[in-house]
Amino acid sequence: MIRTVIFTALLLWTGNTALIAKTFSYGQVKSMPLSVEKDYYIWRFLQQRSTTSSQARAIIKEAKYLNKKLKVAYKKKTGQTASIPKRKPAPTRASKTDWRAKSNANVAFQYGIKMVERNNLGKAAQYFNAAYKQYTDRWEKDKCLFWLYKVTNKKSYLRKLRKSYHINMYTLLAADIVKGKYPRSIVTPSIRKSTVFGIDETNPIHWAKIKAKMNLPSTDLEDLADICESKATVGMHTYLKAKACNYRKSYFPFPYRSTMRKFSKERQALIYAIARQESRFVPASVSRSFALGMMQFMPFLIDHVAKEKGQRIDYDDIFKPEKAIEYADFHLDYLNKYLYHPLFVAYAYNGGIGFTRKLIRKKNYFRKGPFEPYLSMEKMTNAEAREYGKRVLTNYVIYLNKLGKPTRMLPFMEILTDPSKTDKFR
Repeated sequence: MIRTVIFTALLLWTGNTALIAKTFSYGQVKSMPLSVEKDYYIWRFLQQRSTTSSQARAIIKEAKYLNKKLKVAYKKKTGQTASIPKRKPAPTRASKTDWRAKSNANVAFQYGIKMVERNNLGKAAQYFNAAYKQYTDRWEKDKCLFWLYKVTNKKSYLRKLRKSYHINMYTLLAADIVKGKYPRSIVTPSIRKSTVFGIDETNPIHWAKIKAKMNLPSTDLEDLADICESKATVGMHTYLKAKACNYRKSYFPFPYRSTMRKFSKERQALIYAIARQESRFVPASVSRSFALGMMQFMPFLIDHVAKEKGQRIDYDDIFKPEKAIEYADFHLDYLNKYLYHPLFVAYAYNGGIGFTRKLIRKKNYFRKGPFEPYLSMEKMTNAEAREYGKRVLTNYVIYLNKLGKPTRMLPFMEILTDPSKTDKFR
């Protein structure tokens, strides 16, 4: 999600002059299903002047989670500290993730990275091998295989990587190193139907209901995916298809072509790459922190962009794909003034341009070295931005190819230590 602080003035500006605020009745909000999407509308309701303190005290009990925005809005309306009832979790599909094993694997992998920094490659290989055995997610196993190749130079690890069904930075790099083709598990569905009756892709509550059904143990995910199959709901469709096959196929839809065609192929690929990672192309996505829409804009940034563009909009307008794309293009214009490499743009989109500037200016990050730029990419302490950047860069390469511009991952890696080709901060 976008957390970028663009200008100091933005921090000082608290007005909503660019916002046309819809209003919601108590009954409308109360009738919504328990969900993060409902939480967003509770937040909207709490900010209305017409909402009474008694209504606020009643509606807060309907929230699923309490984030900072809800707490602040509730405190401002009632003068009290918000609290919500404890709820017994609804039965959902059992997760197969062994969190203890994953934690142990993460520790082993990070020890491996530390050993690479100390040039103790034999010890690094032992740690990477231990992590490989404990990870269960395919992409994390692939990460270990790549590093085992880097510290041992054994091509057998690349051969294992080439057999992976998962599309990630490491599998693409393995194909580049051996001059092979990219994996065949990339799927771009061809869909003729324009819309699905009864599903409004721009309505967060419609998406909340689909997610609730998706998580029920009795739901057939393939059937649910078929129900959502249309050009308008392609994000929902491919999200469910990927989940149904336990992510053994990687779906890269190609939506909103009439809107996207006006941009350069590089900008199209970047918007697609970010949208796929942010929301899987679900226009009505809402995060727990109320990042909104396909491109997951935070409300403060919607305010800023609307003001800069001289527009008056409601936050719900960002659930329209065309508006989300328009605002993302505007924001990317700003980021591209300082950052030219898609990896660094991804870091800034997720963690902020200030975070990215500080990171790449560090003397021990993204400088020439035997294991660079991979070492810098792995030792970042901001885990969310670290993995986000890898995934957006992978998406970017895939989408450039789909747009008819033959592209490989390796050249993007080779320029990351050359500031003249990546950024204006160094």
